[in-house]
Amino acid sequence: MAEISGICEDKYAAVSKVLSDNIDAGLDLGASVAVFVDGEPVVDIWGGIADAETGAPWERDTIVNVWSTTKTMTALCALVLADAGEIDFHAPVATYWPEFKAAGKDAVEVRHLMSHTAGLSGWAEPMTTEDLYDWDKATSLLAAQEPWWEPGTASGYHAVTQGYLVGEVVRRVSGLSLGQFFAKEIASPLGADFHIGFDASLDSRVGRLVPPPSLAEQVGDLPPDSVIRRTFDNPVVDARVTETRAWRAAEIPAAGGHGNARSVALAQSVLACGGTVGGKTFMSPAGALRVFEEQSNGEDLILRAPMRFGMGYGLGSDLMPLGPHTCFWGGWGGSIIIVDQDLRIAIAYVMNRMESGLVGDTRGLGIVGAAFAAAMSS
Repeated sequence: MAEISGICEDKYAAVSKVLSDNIDAGLDLGASVAVFVDGEPVVDIWGGIADAETGAPWERDTIVNVWSTTKTMTALCALVLADAGEIDFHAPVATYWPEFKAAGKDAVEVRHLMSHTAGLSGWAEPMTTEDLYDWDKATSLLAAQEPWWEPGTASGYHAVTQGYLVGEVVRRVSGLSLGQFFAKEIASPLGADFHIGFDASLDSRVGRLVPPPSLAEQVGDLPPDSVIRRTFDNPVVDARVTETRAWRAAEIPAAGGHGNARSVALAQSVLACGGTVGGKTFMSPAGALRVFEEQSNGEDLILRAPMRFGMGYGLGSDLMPLGPHTCFWGGWGGSIIIVDQDLRIAIAYVMNRMESGLVGDTRGLGIVGAAFAAAMSS
């Protein structure tokens, strides 16, 4: 049986067993799981191998690139600013970012950026991976670009671009980059070990990812001009790029965040607990509820699956049956975060063996199911 370290209240023993079974079955190489209730950990566990090449074990402070689970941190920053009256989700993006009105986008609203409905799921101009490290280039090209579909009419997963779009609004309003704002206003006050751009001092703690097929390979045999291929092919992101110092240093707010399950669940406890965690208030209860304002509901043009988006997070749907005050998102390869405001719970799973899924897979869902069952038991 795989050795699992950390803390796990007896009530949640099934959660630890799922992680142990996943490692024993080879489904996971190394992983961490956290369940926070009322902002406090009832599960904070880890196990397995952090680096398949060296055999180094997954430690308490191991962090990995969690891909699109980072989007929930970016959304949290925007929700905090909206609650403070600094951002109006229903205002045109150009209110804060005047250059964005180009190419007929003067009526595109901030809420469209939050819900993947802005029609800017990729770049029209050629982009390289290195261009993702150039904030001004990435954002200025999006500001000048014409939408690929009528904004507000449908969601089309903005896999990488969403972070630059929401992040630039945050930067224009706060004067801080997204990574700086998150660190100053959320991570530091909480003591959350989650980073959107970091220096070499943390490199020794980063686990090595085991890549799946590339996103370009996963989308299949589609014509070059399809919106799906244009979204994932420009640039093609290889998961091994996460081993480079340039990727780690860059702020890529839709895909480049590094953390572990503890840090993800702690940060997202802000939402789970109605805006106040550990005696610190980040937003009002009403501000935390705004995540559930439905912005789209239907087949996503990029994911090719029925999706229902609120303000920055996925909401319950036929594909993902959840409670009325439950939201979620996951990352390429399998990481996932689920938040339920009624139960005041945040459940996170972070791993290094990547599967093909863009927004979670059965490993994370097994963890979530065991955690919910325990939370709702008497």
